[in-house]
Amino acid sequence: MNYLFKKIRIINPFQNLDEIADLWIKDGVIVKIAKEISTTDNDIEIIDSQTLVASPGFFDMHVHFRDPGFEYKEDLRTGAESAANGGFTGVLIMPNTKPPIHDKTVVEYIKSNTQNSIVDIYISGTITQNQEGKLISNMLEMNEHGVKLFTDDGKCVMNSDVMRRAFDYATPKDLLISQHCEDIFLTEGFDMNESEISVKLGLKGYPSIAEEVILYRDILLSEYCGNRRYHAQHLSTQNSVDLIRYAKRKGLRVTCEVTPHHFSLTEDTLTSYNTNFKMNPPLRKANDLQAIKEGLKDGTIDVIATDHAPHSNLEKEVEFDKAPNGIIGLETAFGLSVTHLVEENWLTINQLIEKMSVNPRKILHLPPISFQENLQANITIFDPKEEWIVNKTNFKSKSQNTPFDNLKLKGKVKFIFNNNKVYKSSL
Repeated sequence: MNYLFKKIRIINPFQNLDEIADLWIKDGVIVKIAKEISTTDNDIEIIDSQTLVASPGFFDMHVHFRDPGFEYKEDLRTGAESAANGGFTGVLIMPNTKPPIHDKTVVEYIKSNTQNSIVDIYISGTITQNQEGKLISNMLEMNEHGVKLFTDDGKCVMNSDVMRRAFDYATPKDLLISQHCEDIFLTEGFDMNESEISVKLGLKGYPSIAEEVILYRDILLSEYCGNRRYHAQHLSTQNSVDLIRYAKRKGLRVTCEVTPHHFSLTEDTLTSYNTNFKMNPPLRKANDLQAIKEGLKDGTIDVIATDHAPHSNLEKEVEFDKAPNGIIGLETAFGLSVTHLVEENWLTINQLIEKMSVNPRKILHLPPISFQENLQANITIFDPKEEWIVNKTNFKSKSQNTPFDNLKLKGKVKFIFNNNKVYKSSL
C-alpha cells in the first residue's frame, strides 16, 4: 500500500485544517503532508487529486449488523464491508441482536469476530435486560469491556422509573444513555406517519407526538438526575428538533442524530406502497424535513447517522402492513448528504464532515483523528462533485432494501484508509 495524492484538499475540522497539499500514505501511515512531494519509490500509485477531498474517516454511530442471531440479513463481515464501501472507518452497532447485547459474553463475541477489520467496530449495550424495559442491564460491566453507549434501540424504555434508574446507574462513570423515542401505546401496529395521507391510503398512523412526548420526558429526567449525558436517536419531527434546541439552550448535555432518509424523503413517497419506504420512525411531512435541515444548519442536530437496518427480500416483498421497518443506508449516506445538504447550501463540506466524523467520535468519547506525519491514517477520500447513479448490485451489504436504487446523487466516496489497510469503494 503506497499512495501519493497530488494537490488534494485536506479538511479536518478538529484541527481547523483546510488546505491544498500533497498527501503520502504508505503501509497505513501518513508519511508526509507538504505543498509538493517527490519520491523515487517505484511501487507508488500517484493520483491526480485536484477534485478530491481527504477527511477524517467517517463514523456512523447507529448501525444494525444483525449478528448474532439474524446473520441472514447481515453479519459482522458484510456489515463492515458495507461501511467501508460507503466511506466509513468506524461504526457503532446497535444491541437488538439475538441474544441482545446485554452482557459481556455477547460483547466479547463481537470483539473476537471483528479484530482484523478495516472498520473500527464499537459496541452499544442494552439499557435493560433482554430489552424488556424492566431490569437494568449490567452497564458498568459492559462498559469495562468497551461498550460506549446504552440503548434499547428498536424498543423504547417506556417506564419512567426504569429510565430514571438508568440515568442514576450511569452516574458514577458518566455513561451515555440513548433512546429510541416512541410511545408504543400511541404507535401500536403503525405503518406510516399519521396524516391525511395515511387516512387516504388506509394505513395505520404513527403520530409525531409519540416521538416527542418520550423525548421531552427523557430531557426532563436527564436534567432531574443531575444533567446526565443523553443522546436521542434518529429524530424525525419539527417539535423534536425544537425540544433539542430548548435542551441545549438550558445547558443540558443532550445530543441527537438524524438520518439521511429523514432529510431527503417525505411521507408522500408512501403512495407507491413500496415497503422500502417503511421505517421507524416513519417518513414525515415536508415541514419536518425542513426543520431537520434547519437544525443541521444551526448546530442543533449534532450527527448524521444511517440507522442501517438490513432486511431480506423475502421479508420486504410482502403486503405493506406485514413488512418490517427499516432500510440499509451505509452506502448512500454520503451521496444523499452532499446532494440534499451541501448542494442546497444547508451545510458546507466542512460542516458535513463534522456531522459525519468529528461529532460522533466526540459524543462517544473516542480519540479525535489528526492528520500528522508518522501517525496511522484514518482517512476517507471522496469527490464532492462527482455524480453517480445508485446501483444496489454494487452494495456490499447482504440486503438490498433501499429506496434509493437508480437515483442520481452527487458526492462519491473513493477510498478509506484505516488499521494499516486500504479499501477502494465500488459504488
